[in-house]
Amino acid sequence: MPPRSPFRVVPPLALIAVLVAVWLVAHPGSDDPADRPVAGTTTTVAPTTTRRTYTVRRGDNLSSIATRYGLDVTQLVELNPQVDPQALRAGQRIRLRPRD
Repeated sequence: MPPRSPFRVVPPLALIAVLVAVWLVAHPGSDDPADRPVAGTTTTVAPTTTRRTYTVRRGDNLSSIATRYGLDVTQLVELNPQVDPQALRAGQRIRLRPRD
C-alpha cells in the first residue's frame, strides 16, 4: 500500500470561500451602513461639517471622509500635511476644519 499523501483535496467551493475571505481581509470596506449605496437613490454631498477632527476607522480613505463631510480631498490634504494619504491608520485623528 502506498504511503498516504499529506495533501488533501479541497472542494472548489471551499477554496473559493477561503479566497474571498482573504480578499476581504486585504481590502476592508467601511463597516458603516450609512456608507453603503441604496438602489434607486442618489448621493448628495452634505454641507461642510462643524466637527473639527475625525478619527479614522478601518477602511476609510481621504476620499470617503471628504465625501462624508462635504469636503474636498485637496482641503483635507492641506489641513493635514502630516498625514500620508496612502497610509491612513485606524485611530488616526485628522483635521476637518482649520483652527479658529
